[in-house]
Amino acid sequence: MSLNERIPHDKSLDNSLALIQEGYLFISNRVERYHSDIFEARLMGQNVICMSGAEAAKIFYDDEKFQRKGAAPKRVQKTLFGQNAIQSMDGEEHIHRKLLFMSLMTPPKQDRLAKLVLEQWMACIPEWEQAEQIVLLEEAKDILCRVACQWAGVPIEETEVKERADDFISMIYAFGAVGPQHWKGRRARTRTENWIREIIENVRNESIKAEHGSALHEMAFHKKLDGNQLDAQMAAIELINVLRPIVAIATFITYAALALQEHPEYQSILEVEDENNYERFAQEVRRYYPFGPFVGARVRKGFIWKDCKFKEGMLVLLDLYGTNHDVRLWDNPNQFRPERFKEWKGSLFDFIPQGGGDPAKGHRCPGEGITVEVMKVSLNFLVNKIEFEVPNQDMNYSLDEMPTLPKSGFIMSDIKRK
Repeated sequence: MSLNERIPHDKSLDNSLALIQEGYLFISNRVERYHSDIFEARLMGQNVICMSGAEAAKIFYDDEKFQRKGAAPKRVQKTLFGQNAIQSMDGEEHIHRKLLFMSLMTPPKQDRLAKLVLEQWMACIPEWEQAEQIVLLEEAKDILCRVACQWAGVPIEETEVKERADDFISMIYAFGAVGPQHWKGRRARTRTENWIREIIENVRNESIKAEHGSALHEMAFHKKLDGNQLDAQMAAIELINVLRPIVAIATFITYAALALQEHPEYQSILEVEDENNYERFAQEVRRYYPFGPFVGARVRKGFIWKDCKFKEGMLVLLDLYGTNHDVRLWDNPNQFRPERFKEWKGSLFDFIPQGGGDPAKGHRCPGEGITVEVMKVSLNFLVNKIEFEVPNQDMNYSLDEMPTLPKSGFIMSDIKRK
């Protein structure tokens, strides 16, 4: 028996349809079925290894074994990431570019962004008090787009905020879609790249002034390892890779509101303005609710792990959602319990809603700190700054859809300042 015959093979000519139909649970379902953290399937006409769990994550984020070049399908690059962006880089070039991103997301810069978000939430209250109802997801994405641009130094007119926010969200929700929604995301990316590229060019010709240290300035004048500036198109793509994930936090804020509704016992705990309680609640929202389903990489150099031969160039998928719900890592993983993070030791491989490993060196999202800080001030706002009713609505979300959200977007009514 050859090595790869010792691991389960999913019995299907091609699993692509099953992946679309099962969404977040595609890998988890087979891990459970085969009682194995690793199995082989056929996806998009190629043999693919699928893995789940902390051990798998540790292997997956070993840059000597895996590379990102050639892993993200073109349909994902043309909607979510942008073509040839940081997510598809490896080695010294990746580390050099990653240091740029990390420099933009230091704790003081995270705090400044969170402060701007809270100011925007507070500014919404008078308008919300006059409205019959608001949809939290819609409000959050507009606020986060406005704040992301202000924080990054990107000029934006108030009249264009909603359109730009909608385009950022369209890019995010196109990666797993087919048909009209996917093409909507592609059009949104083209519009956004054209908009940001023009701004980059205007900064370089000095018709727009960019503050030193701002994301706009640093992207416009960043130099590659060879000493040359990024071309304007790539600088635009990477600046979008700063802005878009901030707008995507609207997803987590919507899930945080849903968690408060589904678990009202935490309301009184969060009424005490305690950073630790906000952080634990935010982290449990990120662990429990669906965000990224899985990530992909290609084998850099052949190796053997768990009786499986990883051949050079083979595509490998790591199950993010399944690892965050792994019963070996999390006690009662399908229960929402923020207090579990009191004891959490901060492993780089068991809690991976936005990827695993060291964010400074590897492919873990450098914006996790921003995500948590924005969620914390948003929780404080929802619990302590306003009171509201939650009318009847469809708050269900489907794990069959990638990505997914509560269908109503979380409707709030009778909003009043506390």
